[in-house]
Amino acid sequence: MSVRMVVVGDTLLDVDVTGDVRRRLPEADAPVIDDPRERLRPGGAGLAAALAAADGHDVVLVTALAADAASSRIHEMCRDAGVNVLAVPQDGSTPVKRRIIADQQPVARLDEGACGSIAPVPADALDAIGAADAVLVSDYGQGLSSVDNLRSALTGIAATTSTPVVWDPHPRGAAPTPGVRLATPNRAEAAGFVGRVASTDPSDHAAALVGAWGAQAVCVTVGSDGAVLAERDAAPQLIPTQHVGPHDTCGAGDRFAATVTASLAGTVATEAAVKTAVEAAGDFVASGGAASFTPVERRTEERTVVATGGCFDLLHAGHIATLQAARRLGQRLVVCLNSDESVRRLKGEDRPLVPERDRARLLAALDCVDDVVVFDEDTPVDVLARIRPHVWVKGGDYAEKDLPESDLLATWGGRTVVVPYHDGHSTTSLIETARATSV
Repeated sequence: MSVRMVVVGDTLLDVDVTGDVRRRLPEADAPVIDDPRERLRPGGAGLAAALAAADGHDVVLVTALAADAASSRIHEMCRDAGVNVLAVPQDGSTPVKRRIIADQQPVARLDEGACGSIAPVPADALDAIGAADAVLVSDYGQGLSSVDNLRSALTGIAATTSTPVVWDPHPRGAAPTPGVRLATPNRAEAAGFVGRVASTDPSDHAAALVGAWGAQAVCVTVGSDGAVLAERDAAPQLIPTQHVGPHDTCGAGDRFAATVTASLAGTVATEAAVKTAVEAAGDFVASGGAASFTPVERRTEERTVVATGGCFDLLHAGHIATLQAARRLGQRLVVCLNSDESVRRLKGEDRPLVPERDRARLLAALDCVDDVVVFDEDTPVDVLARIRPHVWVKGGDYAEKDLPESDLLATWGGRTVVVPYHDGHSTTSLIETARATSV
């Protein structure tokens, strides 16, 4: 689904210097790089914004930029990547980070530039933040996250609206505002934020930061091990990733943050969003990371989004078969899940047997499910209009013309697919069997 995302944070100019390595220095064990070539890209919050735009989202970048050549280059690259930049005036000079890469591995980095004071965030940028479907704060420690009127706006959104605010913190930046949907420090950052504690376990750090920051959830990314997610009133859990080997991990955190923010728009299933983001970060690193990312090329790619829906009160073999069949029709499966109130209206006051939070977690844990969206209405029409999937899947013996969703899907070129119902599997029969055997 396409999301109106605002990325707020510090943008850098990243430069990769590469070339051919045929020999090494005679006086030191260091490579000699012949015919060096430079490749430029927006870094920091700019990279997160470009990645989100490459996924097809409508992205606004609110960032502090100085009046210099590096800032102008960032403007151009972001525009070419499909990102609308709303700049906040800043003194000093734009940070430039120049990586020296030999044999596809970074061997040194040259940093220049120093940020100065930052002006209050302009009204148009605050308006964009207020109108967003989701907000990502990508803090790189340059000072934007400390600007008073910005923090006030983010605090209000996190505390009083359903708009998810994701905060990717930095050791030199301000703490996340209370109420954020998710904060995403890495392992070293989380350890630094909690200070001197007896435990070195990222699970303990994540749980401690939920309370310290007043966040709804904290996800500590732990590199090739995946991520540890702690939510309020729930035990921390490890969400693993496929090991991708000793690749260049530059930009993996931005890939994770951009993906989890988009996934959280319109859904309360934080676990499903984190699972999707962990997989995206692993794929990003395996494909070469930031050094191989080309925004214009990535923007033309399109993944087939499949959606299906239901109550899924007692998950059974028939549900699994339908979900697996739906996933085979595309590259991403979103499950539209009836909320507890919706189930009660449809099934009666004694249902659901399993609350929506647990139903969403069970679905999100399935390999075939990429995201879970909980909706309160009796039908998923409104949520489908937000997601705009390419394919809507129903299990049963329906005819496509009998499904009200078919006309809606057709308005954006989508289609409805009916997959066979699996006889002998139903929640009602499971409940009746359980009641009969308990008498």
